[in-house]
Amino acid sequence: MARYALSNARFVLPGRVMNTGYLPVVDGHFGAWQTEMPDCEIVDCGGRWVAPGFVDTHIHGFFNHATTDCDAEGINISSAELVRRGTTSWVPTTFTESPESIRAACAAIAEADEVRGDEFMGARIQGIYLEGPFFTQKHVGAQNPAFLIDPSYDLFADWQDAAGGRIVKSALAPEHEGSLEYIAALAAENIVTSIGHSDATFDEALAAVNAGSTCFTHTYNGMRGLHHRDPGIVGCAMVTPDTYAEIIADGHHVMPAAVEALVRAKGWDHVALITDALGCAGMPDGEYVSGGLPVVMRDGACYLRDAGNLAGSVAVMCDVVKNVFDWSIVSAEQAIRMGTEVPARSAHIDDCCGFIAPGRRADFVVLNDDLTLGATYLDGVLVPAGE
Repeated sequence: MARYALSNARFVLPGRVMNTGYLPVVDGHFGAWQTEMPDCEIVDCGGRWVAPGFVDTHIHGFFNHATTDCDAEGINISSAELVRRGTTSWVPTTFTESPESIRAACAAIAEADEVRGDEFMGARIQGIYLEGPFFTQKHVGAQNPAFLIDPSYDLFADWQDAAGGRIVKSALAPEHEGSLEYIAALAAENIVTSIGHSDATFDEALAAVNAGSTCFTHTYNGMRGLHHRDPGIVGCAMVTPDTYAEIIADGHHVMPAAVEALVRAKGWDHVALITDALGCAGMPDGEYVSGGLPVVMRDGACYLRDAGNLAGSVAVMCDVVKNVFDWSIVSAEQAIRMGTEVPARSAHIDDCCGFIAPGRRADFVVLNDDLTLGATYLDGVLVPAGE
């Protein structure tokens, strides 16, 4: 029986950070944290942070492979590269495309999940996120406007069938006809609906929350903003206490002061760090295609080649977690939880990732004092570091 115990670390456990004691890892699973030294190999962590592996719940691909490629092998290459950078769980995210293309993407993600064997070292696929196609033209962003449609539960059911039941989250603009019925139907199945790429008023967004919507898609970006006489979707995100607000804290999509305003209004424990990374993330600067649209990656961000506006990020979770700490918005512990347990709860996948708990698979990261990534473990096995 493979067994060792981590010691001399700041353990980010569900209840609180424990600065002493031992965390056993037995046959790839966490044991219960304990104060007494166990009779096994002891791994000294040098006083660093030991935290759950990062959970990215909004990401379109990585390392030149995207969900739009409808390629199971490419999805698994993305997974292998993500885990080398500290992300141990992800929710592959689709784009606004034709219904047939979205179905094909869902099927490819499901295939990628099914074909990987026990020896596969890659970030776990914890679900699928449908970002579109139920959006508004005004805030279409980097989504393809040719495929915008009203919400349809029948389409969702077809995509869910292709996904093998893996869809956990669906984004939409709640001003569309049929939105409230769609939200309520998905809520009844414990599927998260997220408000985004929308020009909804505050009242329209609030109606969506009251119908069962519990999340806001990359808050500030692609939505009606905050104004003192028109609080819009951003205002709704700030004042609805039981919802979660995604945020892209890459320093390009949202300025640090705006991130801080959201965190202060909503509380760090309801702000989920995401990357919204495109398939070209992890690659050199240059021209790529994202969601069927040409994009240019330069200086740590990605832009639509023809329109010039931001298309998505090229960050990884360890970057955005470190950013909110470096910007003095939250403590190191809070930043770590915003990149692990908060996104997991926001996507209803916290039963399988985002926490260090007895019996769970030992997916964790070791972080230095400045929250740079020191090491990643999957099933308790050290993962080779990324570039």
